[in-house]
Amino acid sequence: MNRKNKKNRLEKAYEKMPHRPLTLTFRKGLRDGIPICLGYLSVSFTFGMMVAENDLPAWIAMMISMTNLTSAGQFAGTELIIQGAMYVEVAITTFVINIRYMLMSLSLSQKVDERMTNLQRLVLSFGITDEVFAVAMQQKEAMNSRYMSGLILTPYLGWALGTLLGATATGFLPLSVRTALGIAIYGMFLAIIVPPARHSKPILLVIGISVAISCCFTWIPFLNQLSSGWVIIICAVAASAFAAWKFPMKEDGS
Repeated sequence: MNRKNKKNRLEKAYEKMPHRPLTLTFRKGLRDGIPICLGYLSVSFTFGMMVAENDLPAWIAMMISMTNLTSAGQFAGTELIIQGAMYVEVAITTFVINIRYMLMSLSLSQKVDERMTNLQRLVLSFGITDEVFAVAMQQKEAMNSRYMSGLILTPYLGWALGTLLGATATGFLPLSVRTALGIAIYGMFLAIIVPPARHSKPILLVIGISVAISCCFTWIPFLNQLSSGWVIIICAVAASAFAAWKFPMKEDGS
């Protein structure tokens, strides 16, 4: 009984305290998500083209984007499905590529508002991408559900809209334009890995190892018979395992 009375007194005292105005609002989340949305439009447009060029309907491309939102994993998984890969190959490939989202979610969970419910956390975790994570981690205040909802909604709509536009516009675009747009995903990958590689020797070394292993599976006889899904798995696991062994994180986080 005393504990309950104490809790009530603390709640009343908290309500009487002056609170700072809420700065991480839903509207701010929408604004912060606009640059991500614009970037996603071009990449998802390419994804929609890829699906349409393989004779899949536009609604399939739209459904994949609306239920996945995984960028590189989405491209790789869909490509394996089109090639007729085994289910286990598709599952392992997408898991290896997308496992980083688990780490991002765990890291971001330390920064969210304690009043955010478990249901809200589960729903919002669906929209955690590399860019959303980067923007959210830059905020000085604890993340609340309003801000995260706005920050995720804009890129989500951009990714879905770009996919739909790419899938429906493929039939109207000339082959030269479709070919040029087809390399957009590779440009996005280069934009992701080149800047950090210029400032970090371990990252540069890991990229070099991944490229070397991939080349072996491309040109060496017998090895080049392995499907692309397993090549992605082997390259990612081997390079990341080497980095974990050679460049372990120190206890102080350095």
